[in-house]
Amino acid sequence: MRVVVLGAGLMGREVVRDLVKQDEVKKVYLADRAIRQAEDFAEELMSDKLDILLLDANNDVQLSDVIALGHIVVNALFYTFNERVAQCAVERGVHVVDLGGHIGGATEKVLALHEQAAAKGVTLIPDLGVAPGMINILAGYGVSKLDETNEIRLYVGGVPVKPEPPLDYNVVFSLEGLFDHYTDPSRVIRDRKVLELPSLTEVEPLEFERYGTMEAFHTSGGTSTMLESFSNVTTLEYKTIRYPGHAEKARLLAELGLLNRESSIYVDGKPLRVRDVMMAHLTPRLRLGDKSDAVLLRVIVSGEKDGSPKTVTFNLITEKDQTTNETAMARATANTISVVAQMIGNGVITKRGAWPPEQIVPGELYIEEMKKRGVVIEER
Repeated sequence: MRVVVLGAGLMGREVVRDLVKQDEVKKVYLADRAIRQAEDFAEELMSDKLDILLLDANNDVQLSDVIALGHIVVNALFYTFNERVAQCAVERGVHVVDLGGHIGGATEKVLALHEQAAAKGVTLIPDLGVAPGMINILAGYGVSKLDETNEIRLYVGGVPVKPEPPLDYNVVFSLEGLFDHYTDPSRVIRDRKVLELPSLTEVEPLEFERYGTMEAFHTSGGTSTMLESFSNVTTLEYKTIRYPGHAEKARLLAELGLLNRESSIYVDGKPLRVRDVMMAHLTPRLRLGDKSDAVLLRVIVSGEKDGSPKTVTFNLITEKDQTTNETAMARATANTISVVAQMIGNGVITKRGAWPPEQIVPGELYIEEMKKRGVVIEER
């Protein structure tokens, strides 16, 4: 198995860290424009399986040639590259997994390549992060264990282990992405109809061992492709988990227009986007740094089995790995996309075409593989 990892950022590096440990993976190429960052990582990792490549992903010829070096591509670039990477991979007959991106329809554009990919014997699976990603796989697995599914309730949050006021939150991914999730509408299924609800609303308490009472509220993007995959259910909702009181504070910022991606102000006659000001101000204050983070997850799938009511629940609490300094969010995300890439490479996943995770990734094996990597998902 030869794997090309596009992007030497946090997720790309952690995917490589997992890949080089696997006997079936014979070669890993880590490609990025930030060549020094990639080389520093390679020096730290000291694996003879790893080669570093200089890549400008805006150069289609260069991108295509790098993709052709592998059997599988793990796309850890910014989501705006997802469609281009998928198209190049289909042309070169290479499988692709990516971290998703619903803004601008990135995931939908990848899934639209289904027939072309199938004709070329290629598998494309987008949305392989945590939410979407891990929750899709677990929801699909839960549905497969029932004869009929009525409700799917999804909860995920990346939080600091030791919260600090006033927001009790640290940045574990893009702050702009977080603002999008807080301001764009949340799409859900209620009474078998797709609705849009305001984000940061319908706050509910949720208990987690060692963390006590947390809160969960609607945010955008989490239901992903599941609205189409499970369109026959009565209820399907996704909520983000935070420490109590966070939603009210974030809602105040949103209502004041401070998270708006369109609004601008003028300072000394020069336009400044309000959101840019907020990101510049908050990023250094909310950066995780050396602090520990955790990913809390709960997926609840309810329905009937053999004529009786049945509920399948998946729970996860994973924290930062202090030995490697790998954040909990990186552990959950990078291992998810790495595991699925290897399932394609070793022949566990044989369906060809473009598929959302919930329709193609075997849940039981996924849980087993994540456990080997210290990310333990409990099933009830």
